[in-house]
Amino acid sequence: MSGHPKNNALTPEDFTGMKLTEPKGTAAGLPAVFSAVRHILDEMDPIRATKVMFELNQMGGVDCPGCAWPDPKDHRSKLGEYCENGAKAVAEEATTKKLEADFFEQFSIEEMGQQSDYWIGKRGRILQPMLLEKGASHYKEIDWEAAFRIIADELNALPTPDDAIFYTSGRTSNEAAYLYQLFVRMYGTNNMPDCSNMCHESSGVALIETVGIGKGSVTLEDFYETEIILVIGQNPGTNHPRMLNALKKAKRNGAKIITINPLPETGLIRFKDPQSVGDVLGDGTALTDLFLQVKINGDVPLMKAILKQLCVRERKNPGTVFDADFIRAKTNGFDALIEDIDSHDLHELSKASGISSQQIDEAAEMLSGSKKIIACWAMGLTQHKNGVGNIQEVVNLLLLKGSIGKPGAGTCPVRGHSNVQGDRTMGIWEKPKDAFLDKLESEFDFAPPRAHGLDVVDAIKRMHDESGKVFFAMGGNFLSAAPDTDFTGAALRNCSLTVHVSTKLNRSHLVTGKRAIILPSLGRSDEDIQNGVKQFVSVENSMGVVHSSQGRLKPLGKKLLSEPAIVAGLAMATLKPNDKADWTALGSNYDLIRDKIEATIPGFDNYNVRVRTPTGFELPNNARYGNFDVIGGTAKFTINEVPKNELAENEMIMTTVRTHDQFNTTIYGLNDRYRGIFNERRVILMNQSDIDRQGLVKGDVVDIWNEHSNIKRCAPSFLVVPYDIPEQCTVTYFPETNVLVPIDSVAVKSNTPTSKLVKITLKKVAV
Repeated sequence: MSGHPKNNALTPEDFTGMKLTEPKGTAAGLPAVFSAVRHILDEMDPIRATKVMFELNQMGGVDCPGCAWPDPKDHRSKLGEYCENGAKAVAEEATTKKLEADFFEQFSIEEMGQQSDYWIGKRGRILQPMLLEKGASHYKEIDWEAAFRIIADELNALPTPDDAIFYTSGRTSNEAAYLYQLFVRMYGTNNMPDCSNMCHESSGVALIETVGIGKGSVTLEDFYETEIILVIGQNPGTNHPRMLNALKKAKRNGAKIITINPLPETGLIRFKDPQSVGDVLGDGTALTDLFLQVKINGDVPLMKAILKQLCVRERKNPGTVFDADFIRAKTNGFDALIEDIDSHDLHELSKASGISSQQIDEAAEMLSGSKKIIACWAMGLTQHKNGVGNIQEVVNLLLLKGSIGKPGAGTCPVRGHSNVQGDRTMGIWEKPKDAFLDKLESEFDFAPPRAHGLDVVDAIKRMHDESGKVFFAMGGNFLSAAPDTDFTGAALRNCSLTVHVSTKLNRSHLVTGKRAIILPSLGRSDEDIQNGVKQFVSVENSMGVVHSSQGRLKPLGKKLLSEPAIVAGLAMATLKPNDKADWTALGSNYDLIRDKIEATIPGFDNYNVRVRTPTGFELPNNARYGNFDVIGGTAKFTINEVPKNELAENEMIMTTVRTHDQFNTTIYGLNDRYRGIFNERRVILMNQSDIDRQGLVKGDVVDIWNEHSNIKRCAPSFLVVPYDIPEQCTVTYFPETNVLVPIDSVAVKSNTPTSKLVKITLKKVAV
């Protein structure tokens, strides 16, 4: 197709000069400070940096656009209430580098497509709407009115609203998300895939079925009085670094930490708080007490083995291990669970998990005397075919111990983007509940669509078969985040129009429909002034606390619009007038949006008053208080099968992870400092015995292959790196290997792509 990059430009294959060192034994400390300062000053001058960084995560300040880890309610460090990767996220957004119309005149999309994601992302902030016409090779500037008119004409020309797809990333504010879902439903569809579909959807499904709410049940304060913290399939040192402070405080209050992960991650070994002189000058805090180096997707057999050993102890001393009163009064399915546990052989569970019976017994011993247990997890549990089962097996443990609905205990799915949880609360969901739609109908006097819409995987398939014709993305980098890169790229190219609301250039702007539009928005750190009045937005953190965020920096350009203003402008261009939805007013006064949220979503009573309090407010959470009335009065034990991950000869399992210089699909740099890998991303981490068995040596170049549903996929040119990882398990970075994640390999019930378990084979490349 003229003017579009070739498929092999979706993930450029050039090496950048790998250097290897020993993995680090301590996270954070002064190296994190130096790294943060370097990234900040690479993007902005010291005055601008000071203005935003000292307001970051402060009460009434700027909410970090990175992860959704909660802020402390009481003391917040004036020196810096943020982490290294939070500093990188703000530096990327608050950069003074400008990407103006002349850049798009200079570079065609094919030329840009041949560059790395790192190069693309470092070009700077987009400052004006851009249009790629059908058959054109270059974007050209367009004004806002013309952009809205093109989008509206395309949408209104579709045979049915269900031919349009409206994606949302996790950084969108509550106010923008609410307006966005309202516009989409007034337009006539529930096709609202979002980034949750690709990450914690398995958590939501698992928790709703078992405890009645798809969110975690703990607060930050629970970490300070817990006895045991399980950290499963998660790398907080890179992905949620501020969590390390909570773990440090928990340890110093006497808690023990059990880490379950295929890789030993530096952030869970030892932590040096860079704001503590004692930590910086001393050894810091040792975090993990017991490391269980599980095989990839060995979590269900491991949890069953631990439960089996707990049963042994309970039978020897009845009433001392399980919480009999809680089980009897608050749960259902106990007898079936025990029958299932008894049916499994400990030796087989140990073999399937990769954990010795001795370590299993050690874990059971640590857990047996504790009733205050917090279980934390992330993508290492969710992105498997049995992702829902993984989480429900963890819930089984918590229910047996009575570790839900009490201080210091509960579930903690750690969200990976700053407002991904809030977006779902605001109604960004392809499967809306009737009660919410009823509220919208009453408040806005229209008939919302009732049929369920498309999630991410189904939306890609719909676009691929050409029945999804317009794709609109509110933030994010959809192509790089999605599975099966070639398939997704072909799907996007089938659209008549693709539209992205963005702050910076990314690869999704280069793999487009017949026409494409980029709509540049204000960032979280930018001042948002509407009709002369400063506006603020709100977000919801991982633990269900809603609080404000107000930008502090003067926007780089006069043609940027806020996300609420963009949605309002699009709605006015697309929809018939509605007396109950004054889009002009809603897009310019966010208090009015919050009034509508209060009127239609439970838990937001007195929203405009409570969100202005320094620490915000906590949303209702039935599981936090041990109330399971929403699922019939009792929490549910579940029976989950042990996965059979059978491998053919020379076949291995691959899981995808982030580097330390990365947040989701945003590449801050080319180093993975904690793992000792520098200046290179195209690597595959392997056990030395697997390297020997395959006839390879460190630094060899291999192509990574797999075959699924009779389709062969290849990620070419990766460097072999020996690493401490279980045999037959490998690790690569995303998005470079998303091409290998099959579009139809998804989690049962949640439909989440199985990015954490991909069967692969390797072929050595002659160099």
